Amino acid sequence: MMNPRENMLKAIHNDNPEYVPNAMSDFVEVKCPVCERPIKAGFDVWGVEWAYDPHAEGGTYVAHGAKVIHDIDNWKEELKVPDLDKVDWTYITQNWGEFPLDVDNIDYENKVIMGLVEMGVFERLYLLFGMEDALMNFITHPEEMAEIAEIIADYKIEVITRFSKLVKLDMIWYGDDWGTQDNLFMPPEIWRQCIKPATKRIYDAIHDLGLIVNQHSCGHIEKVFDDMVDMGADMWNMCQPCNDLAKLKAQLGDRKFCFSGGLDSQFVLNRPGATPEDVRAEVRLRMDQLKGVGGGFVAGPSHEVPYAQDMIDALYDEMEKTKWY
Repeated sequence: MMNPRENMLKAIHNDNPEYVPNAMSDFVEVKCPVCERPIKAGFDVWGVEWAYDPHAEGGTYVAHGAKVIHDIDNWKEELKVPDLDKVDWTYITQNWGEFPLDVDNIDYENKVIMGLVEMGVFERLYLLFGMEDALMNFITHPEEMAEIAEIIADYKIEVITRFSKLVKLDMIWYGDDWGTQDNLFMPPEIWRQCIKPATKRIYDAIHDLGLIVNQHSCGHIEKVFDDMVDMGADMWNMCQPCNDLAKLKAQLGDRKFCFSGGLDSQFVLNRPGATPEDVRAEVRLRMDQLKGVGGGFVAGPSHEVPYAQDMIDALYDEMEKTKWY
């Protein structure tokens, strides 16, 4: 029998795994140590200010009105790209910031090691400009936004390259939320002009390092799904059922690609009034839609895991019952 690592890699590559892997247990997550999002109030490496609310699951959020670039016409003067040569990587390796981790004792033999790289090209653009200005600029100044996206991509590629030398990684989880509940944040033709070329270069750089591209994107991204696959993404993390997942699975044809997530956190796993049997039915539904015959599915919540223990128990139990090929 394959161990979880072997089986996970088979599933990702559509190479006949023995069972559908569990996204909640079969990865080891290692967060990139460069400060893209402070864990307390403060500034990130690009100069964006973040606020902290201990009641919001301990999370940080962009401070009201925070922006670095105030005028798109002056972006070359206002944008300051972080200098990675000034990052103390030795200190980071020893202390590891938000996620203290003994990198020498990770279970490399049995788990797939996933390096988390937050704040992708689109997210960094709206952090630099503020959401409203960024979305307007995509329409009024797409050439300038595409140029800034390429600068961000250069930075991300260097971050990923250095990160890969700190830890023995199998994949890069590259986070960039392109969708709202029911659509992209921008018209698909603008996404293709401003976001796609820079993102494709990031994918290519990850592959050049011998790593798997795990594109994280929340939201409804059906209109650019084929682009994402053809650009070279190997898998899609947190694929949410606001997309027609069964349609997208069929749409792949003979292209090899892996869905990760899929179990509806919003309307089933954490819905008030939902029952353990609702959870079990959701697991069976997504297994039927995404399991396929040769792999291409890593099962897990489409966002947060259930909060109630009986729902968690039902989730794990039904996944175990239905995972086998």
